[in-house]
Amino acid sequence: MTGWVSRGLALTAVVALLATGCGGPASSAPEPTAGTVVRIAAASDLRFALEEVADLVKIEHPDVELAVTYGSSGQFVQQIGNGAPFDLFLSADLAYPEQLVDEGLAESGDVFSYGIGRLVLWAAEESSVDPREGLAVLADPAVRTVAIANPEHAPYGRAAVEALRSAGVWDVVEPKLVLGENVSQAADFVRSGNADAGVVALSLVLASSAKDEGRWAEVPLELFSPLEQGGVVLAGARDPAATRAVRDVLTGEEGRAVLASYGFSPADRA
Repeated sequence: MTGWVSRGLALTAVVALLATGCGGPASSAPEPTAGTVVRIAAASDLRFALEEVADLVKIEHPDVELAVTYGSSGQFVQQIGNGAPFDLFLSADLAYPEQLVDEGLAESGDVFSYGIGRLVLWAAEESSVDPREGLAVLADPAVRTVAIANPEHAPYGRAAVEALRSAGVWDVVEPKLVLGENVSQAADFVRSGNADAGVVALSLVLASSAKDEGRWAEVPLELFSPLEQGGVVLAGARDPAATRAVRDVLTGEEGRAVLASYGFSPADRA
């Protein structure tokens, strides 16, 4: 996969979101400490959904503040292993939180699922690509560049590669790839016109800011392995009670409704 990296654009898109929260703690759980900042490493496909979850935190826990960094799940695992100061990890692949448990950086009881991600073929309005034709359209010689997340460390990138192989167009499409460091950056390549089309996360094209910026069609689920997304409260969390309170908002009824509105199917386990 190293050849892909050399063709990819290596700029890392890391976005910080600060949100404050409001409400009361669960009766059976310890109360978060007033003024606590919960530091979250979140997969970039959560960028817009998590903004709405932050509003729910604001309602339920007024003294808890969120500091969210978005990026590639695989890169976050490396950073956490090297001591990056995060309290909660929200991954696009449940295997990564489980890996942190194996490495002694979290407890197995703190691992949870929050949804199943989905892929779409997305093209800007001015692109000649019609996503309704499916992944086969990417083999057309008129399609010069196709954006996906870097499959070396981004779950959505691996899923995109798998889908392209399953669709029988991998050999033709592989030389056209431009790689984002995460799926959000891959979507940005499509939005900016730096790629004719992209295979990206459904959650990103459902955002209000993207709804009028292109056309998309969902990639059939049978073309790639399920993207079960999950998280974990890290062993080094400064305030475990506050961190678990944020987790509970995300996985609660209202949090799941927000996730569903961004195309995440319910997870089998919470």
